[in-house]
Amino acid sequence: MTAKQEAEKLMNNLLPVAQSMLSECREFYPYGGYVELDGQIRHVGVKDPTTEYPQSEDMIIALEKLFLEKAYAHECKVTAIICDVRVKVPGTDRKSDAIQVRLDHVNGYSREVFFPYEIVKDEVRYGETFAYDGKGTIFRYHKLQ
Repeated sequence: MTAKQEAEKLMNNLLPVAQSMLSECREFYPYGGYVELDGQIRHVGVKDPTTEYPQSEDMIIALEKLFLEKAYAHECKVTAIICDVRVKVPGTDRKSDAIQVRLDHVNGYSREVFFPYEIVKDEVRYGETFAYDGKGTIFRYHKLQ
């Protein structure tokens, strides 16, 4: 599989959790997952034991830290962080709620994929998916040999 295919496989494995939470709760906290070197997919959540309502940014930082440690230890080859964000829709001046998937692969593939959505009468309606190049944060300094 190519780096893109491995990243998309991870994304497609993790995405239903966000979609389910949006349908049931109208929101979700950041979470993520990674692919081990043998191809096993692992889902990851983080929590702050000091508060019932943690800040999303703190959870994203905790996920990045965990994935950086796994990358440094050569324990994973693809990571994904999934967040609920507001984003400008390409080709328009409007902002939309969206599921953001930040993908990083050890071979340098890095994308941020957005799934815009709106909730109308308890139904989640998705718009057109779009993506940008990612920052390559997780594997910037750690390549598998």
